[in-house]
Amino acid sequence: MKSSHQAYAFGIGAIFLWSTVATAFKLALAHYTPLQLVFVAVTTSIVALGAILVAQKKLPLIKQQFTARPWFYLQTGLLNPFLYYLVLFKAYDLLPAQQALSLNYTWAILLPLLSVPLLGQKLRKSDITAALVAYCGVFFIATKGNISGFQFESMTGVVLALTSTLLWSLYWIVNTKDKGDPVVSLLLSFLVGLPFIVVALLMTQSMPSLDMKALFAGVYVGLFEMGVTFVLWLIALKKAERTASISTLVFITPVMSIGFIAWVLQESIEKSTYVGLGLIILALALQQILPKVGQWRTKKRIAH
Repeated sequence: MKSSHQAYAFGIGAIFLWSTVATAFKLALAHYTPLQLVFVAVTTSIVALGAILVAQKKLPLIKQQFTARPWFYLQTGLLNPFLYYLVLFKAYDLLPAQQALSLNYTWAILLPLLSVPLLGQKLRKSDITAALVAYCGVFFIATKGNISGFQFESMTGVVLALTSTLLWSLYWIVNTKDKGDPVVSLLLSFLVGLPFIVVALLMTQSMPSLDMKALFAGVYVGLFEMGVTFVLWLIALKKAERTASISTLVFITPVMSIGFIAWVLQESIEKSTYVGLGLIILALALQQILPKVGQWRTKKRIAH
């Protein structure tokens, strides 16, 4: 199989698995508190990533990368998995899956905005345009289309879902300074974050149940939200002839996710969700397309 075909195979596999996790979150949260689910999922992910590194013969890199930058991994471990997934799962606990999914997906819009003050990057007009369109979609979803009434079903849930986008964006901004192996770095973040999760759990709640249905849902989240799928995506990007051709597959994820939510969870999908999610996807597309249009116009002016 050609490398480009392999890239698409791994990329589509990752997209499919990521599309199922919003549904898995809800199923798992029927049995666990958000903090208990974080514990089960992160523990599972650590085992899975550790096994992958054993297969890749990269275990020595764990000590090497950690001793080189322990404070860096303390930051990433606190952001992800501890704070990010705790906030995200709490949002899913309070909101319908379709709302939490759509609101969380705006992290890709927030990331370039935060990169301006934190990384010194220039603010592009396309980023401002995309942000305005995306957050119109957020407002539409959060109010269920009742714009004039301006009422939120769960203001706390909405705030938590949007906070999760902030935490995820900060995690990726911090990660721009990481030059180590990405799988090793993710495992180290989870290893550093796990003690904080355990302490918080022991201080506030009981340990999670070992009921098989609950455990299966939590393990599924750990494998296919945090662990294995991340590695599949990295392989896809590595094998791709053009990264952009694989990256655009991400646009399929929220659409497929909504399908799984309607099918498995039997959630009635609100018209406002379709409209809001459509605006968010449009914003993501504009974020990619507008800079290229600008470059094309610049080249055309220079040519003339």
